[in-house]
This record gives sequence, C-alpha cells and structure tokens, in this order.
Amino acid sequence: MAQGEDVAVELEEIIVTGARADRPVSSTPSSVKIVERQEIEAQTRTTSNPAEVLSRLVPGFSMSNQTISGASETYRGRDLLVMLDGVPLNTPLRDVSRILALIDLNTVERIEFVSGASSLYGSGATGGTVNFITKRGSEGRPQVRINTALRTFTADPAEGLRPEASVSVSGRKDQTDYVFVGSGRLADRTFDGAGRELPSDGMLGQGGADRFENANMFGKVGHDFDAGKRFEVSANWIYLDQEPDWLTSYTQPFARPDFTRPYTGKSVLEDSKQFAARYTDEGFALGDLKVVAFYNDVQKRFNYSEFDPFYNSLVYYSGNPLAPTSPFNQSELSNKRGGVNLTVDSSLDRVFDGLRLTWGADVIRETTAQVTTGGDDTFNPMEQMTYAAFAQLEAPLTDRFTVRGGMRYEYFDLTVEDSVRPAAYAELSGFDIVLPELFVGGGEFDYSAPTFNIGGTFDLVENTQLFGGFSQGYALPDIGSFTRRAGAMGFADVLRYGCIAGISPGGLNCTPTSSATSFAAIAPEAQIVNSYELGVRGSHGRLRGSLVGFVSTSEEGVTFDPATNSISQQKEEIWGAELTVEMDVTDKLRLGTFLAYREGRYDSNKDGEIDTWLPNNRIATPFRALVYGDYRFDNDVTLRLEGEGWSGRERQVRTSTYPLEGAFLVNAALSAPVAGGTFSAGVQNLFDIDYMNPTASSVRENPALGTLEVHGFGRTVSVGYAKTF
Repeated sequence: MAQGEDVAVELEEIIVTGARADRPVSSTPSSVKIVERQEIEAQTRTTSNPAEVLSRLVPGFSMSNQTISGASETYRGRDLLVMLDGVPLNTPLRDVSRILALIDLNTVERIEFVSGASSLYGSGATGGTVNFITKRGSEGRPQVRINTALRTFTADPAEGLRPEASVSVSGRKDQTDYVFVGSGRLADRTFDGAGRELPSDGMLGQGGADRFENANMFGKVGHDFDAGKRFEVSANWIYLDQEPDWLTSYTQPFARPDFTRPYTGKSVLEDSKQFAARYTDEGFALGDLKVVAFYNDVQKRFNYSEFDPFYNSLVYYSGNPLAPTSPFNQSELSNKRGGVNLTVDSSLDRVFDGLRLTWGADVIRETTAQVTTGGDDTFNPMEQMTYAAFAQLEAPLTDRFTVRGGMRYEYFDLTVEDSVRPAAYAELSGFDIVLPELFVGGGEFDYSAPTFNIGGTFDLVENTQLFGGFSQGYALPDIGSFTRRAGAMGFADVLRYGCIAGISPGGLNCTPTSSATSFAAIAPEAQIVNSYELGVRGSHGRLRGSLVGFVSTSEEGVTFDPATNSISQQKEEIWGAELTVEMDVTDKLRLGTFLAYREGRYDSNKDGEIDTWLPNNRIATPFRALVYGDYRFDNDVTLRLEGEGWSGRERQVRTSTYPLEGAFLVNAALSAPVAGGTFSAGVQNLFDIDYMNPTASSVRENPALGTLEVHGFGRTVSVGYAKTF
C-alpha cells in the first residue's frame, strides 16, 4: 500500500473526545486538530512551552506571549478551555490564565483541539477546547525514559541558560498499567533579538520567562477489569518559583528591566495540584459509562509592581501620595474546584441503525479568593455550585450524511461574601486620585440557561468531508475581576467613591459620596457565545488538508480596556478563515503550511450597533502563517525548517489606535539516533530578528502614548538527548 493511502485511512480512524464520547474525526461537525506525540517531540527541540507549540501547530491560536502567563492568548479571539485528560484546569470565577505554559509535555501523548464554543465540559470554552491526553504504560517490562535539554540565548549564552530534565517510568503488568513522570526546569535571563535583557514582568503582574525554578510531578495508575471495565487514578503537581532581580520600566518605547530599582516583593509562585479518578464500563446496561471525579487545588502568587502614572495607574495605597504604592501591592489567589462528571454513550440501533445518544450530568463545587500579601481581600470571596445535564444525539441519516445535535442546561448557584476592597491610589487623565476602602456587599445569586448545538458531516468523496454547524458556549465572565475593580472603573466611579486632587473638596483627604456598593450593582451578565462554522477536510493520496470559515457572536461579550482599567460587556462579533495543507512529496520529504485570518468588532457605546474594532488584547494578529518542511535521511537523521509569520494590526478602537508590528521568523531543528537514544538540536529565531511580541504588547496600551512594546525572544539554541531503557 502506498504511503499516501496509509495516511488517508489513518484520517478515518482518528478518534476524538470533543463530544465527551469517542467519535471519529470524520463525523465531527467542527474543525479538529490532533497533535500526535511525534509532532510534540519535533516542537520540543526548540521550546518546551506548550503555548508556543500550539501557536505553531494550531491556526486559530494566538501567538504565545512567551512567558509563564497566558495573558491575551486566545483562540479565535475568545477564551480557551484547557483540560488534562478531560478535567478542566481553568479557574472561571477568577480567570488568571496561568495554565498552558506550565503543562509538562513530557507527560502528554497527544493533544486534541476542538474549535468553536461549547458547554459540554462546563464554563469557559467560548472559543474552543484543548485536551492534553497523558501517556499510559504499555505491555512489557518497565521502561525508563530520560529526556534532557539545554537551551540558551546566543546574545549571552552564559547568562541565558535554561536546563531541563525529565525522568519517566512506565509499564504494564497483567491488567495494571502505570506511568510516573518527574520533570524540572531552570531559567536564567532572557534576551531579545537586539541582545537586550527582557524584563521579568513585561505584562505587569503576570510573571515572565526568566529566573525561575519549575518542577512537575505526574502519576497515573490504571487497572483493566473484565468486560471493558477500567479504573484509573492520577495526580499532577505543578510548582514554579520566579525570583525577579529588578522591577520593570514601562516607559516608552519598550518594557525593560529597571536596573536602578531592585525587586522588593515576594517571589512569583505557582503551587497547583490536580487529582482525578476515572471509571469506565463498556458493558454498562445503558451503554458505555464514564465517571470522572476530580479535585483541583490551585495556589498562585503574582508579581509585585509599583505605581506608574501611564502604565500602572492603579495600585493599592500606602497612605503616602509621594510614594503611593503599598508594600502589599501583590496578590495571591486560592482556587479549589472539585466535581463529578457522568457520561453515558447509548446505542439506539433498535430505533434507527447507527443512532447514538450521549447524555450525562455534572456537579461541580468551586471556591475562590484572592488576597494581598498583607492579607486583605482584593475581591469578594466566592463559592459556586454548578449543576448541569446534557444530551447529544448522533444520527447517520445516510451512508454519507451524519447529523449531530443536542443541548445542555446549566445552573450556577453563586454565593458572594461581603468584602472590603483595600484603599487604592490612581491617576486618571492627569488627576491624582485616592479611592478609600470600599465595602462591597455580597449575596446569593443564580444564573441558568440552555445551550444548543447542531451540525453535520457529508462525505463528498472517499476520505473527504464537508462539515459545518452551530454551537453555543455558556460562561460567567471573570467575576473576580469585576469586583476587584469595584469603584475604580472610570470617572463615574471615581466621582462617587474617590477623591480627586484639585477638584474634590479637601483634595486627597475628601470624603467620597459613597463608601459602599454591592455585588448586585456591578455583577456581570452570563454570556452565551454563538459559533457558526463551515468547512471541508480530507486527504487524497499524499495530500491532506482543510479549509474552514467561522463566525462567532455574543450579546454580552467581555472587553478589557487597559487604558481605563475597565471591563465592559457588549455586543460583539468575530469572523475568520483557516487553511491547512500538508503533502508527502516523497517518502522522505513532507511539506506543509497553514494560513489563518481573524478579525472582530464590538458595540463600544452599548447602543446595539457594532461600531468599533475589538482591542488588540482580543485580536493582536489578524493574519498568521506557517510554512514547514520535514526531511528524513537514510540514516534516520531528521531535519525540520519552519517559517512563522504574522501581520501587524493598526485598528482604531473607540478613539485610539495602538499599532502592532508584524514579523517573520525561521526555526530549525534536527534529530539523530545516537548510542541507542536520540540527540536533538534546535534554533528558534534563526536570524535573531528583533521583533515586538504582539500578544504581550497588546496588554500594555495607553491612549496618550500608544503601544508599549514588549519584545520577543532573540535567537535561542537547544541541544538535547533522550533515551529509553
């Protein structure tokens, strides 16, 4: 059989879990990207950051901001639900986004990316869903795998070292399989393409990519019983500690370390644990049964930062207007989330040949709180219970046409505790402002809504499908972010809750009009995102690819304006298209490309009319492209070349324009069998281009000064060696 024919058959056999039940890609009415282990290993020759890997392999994903944070990293301009073996890792009540970059790719066997809004796994998937599926031990004697890498920046190889090491043990004895992985990373300084040291906190409070220690521990044990029954437990621990040496200067033209101001805060910390237990039964009376119980214990600490009238114009107040930053202007998040997911995949062949009903229910409890390092609440502590039920029906109406549709009903029961927002100091339009402590009353609240989806696939010819559909995602926006900014969003708030020097009677010592508000007065609306998608995918001989167009809309979209430190909800729409093409030119040479476009607008004054472009922190690069080639020599040495490019953006958002620049980078990597293992080497940004990282830069914008540039990585080189014993 020819190689191209092998690939075509493989496409039909690829299984995804995007509908909470195993289904072939060919019957999935949305675009899907599967990243297999071989592709993951090819990318880790130049980077170990999963966000960078996805940005090169998934057309709709934004450029990585190249830090430990996920700030402004979006999928098709919207939020991405991140899962590990089907367990959500997001913290929806306070979405701080530090997830993707800390996942250990040494534990991952494959990555499934399903596009479009969805509620099937709960809140958060307004743009798409990514599921990192971990490895499983295989039959035979225990295997020990050692994977090492040493990375550095050519601008200063001695000061830019980034060593990595991972050890895994896996195997299967009788009916029990296991895998244990321990990994560690260290990072020193980082440099841009001009050889300048990059800051430890270029995006203000998010954390950087330098001066950290990172450890990941993962374990999974499963036991297969008779008749298709399996029980499995897993645990994952992520620990990171970043200790910056210097504060960051946010003055134009670019963010950089301020070598005159030593960092005085606590370290940036991640100490998060995930536990899960899964039971599957293929012989269950009502169909294939899957029960997942999980518990996530997330602890995060963010950077300390100081007052800057242009780029950090709101800080917790020290009481001294000459040095307004509180020594506790640093916060720590605690999020605990646990629940049970039940899924049953029932065959209804007695009703109609091939008819299947996937149905189930979820119960999730979540508590979250965020405090300053001095112990004061930065927002109202919250507890939420989520109850949901769903049903998905799949019907092969003909041999070539399959329809899938269903609904989910979700109910959020939210308890918000009373809280006192600490005193804050701000500068707004040239005025010095004090915002005294503000009481924010809590209460009991509930949100509920049904969401629907329907779509279909049609086999145009063998191994080629036309697909399309409509789907909805339901989510509560980042509630903690709303209450954290209580009384501090724009002049209207300031005039009521604060004191403006030179205007308010008594200046900075005035008594505000009001010293209390309530969650009910500032609570965000739940949002429903509608996704529409139409595309074609398939393979023919040695050629395979896809073309898809999409539109997503929301009546209660969420936009953050960094210039005014405000969050608003309004009508919005996003549209775009994506093309992927890959071809095995010969048995040794593979060439491929993707082209992606996305853009969006929203209703800036809430009059019901779409009137301005979405800000850059939603869409920073309308056009993105990747071209690549892989060549395997007769001695099993492989070489990969990549060119990744993106456009700039210069759209007027309300009355201001914040230009972002495009760039084109070249990456190269090779691997070779050496001494029973694999030696690898890679170069990222081969020509050492000095460029603006568009995703990171989009976070820091000012109407008077424009975009503050956060530069991207300069040339990095990597060498590694992996061996299985």
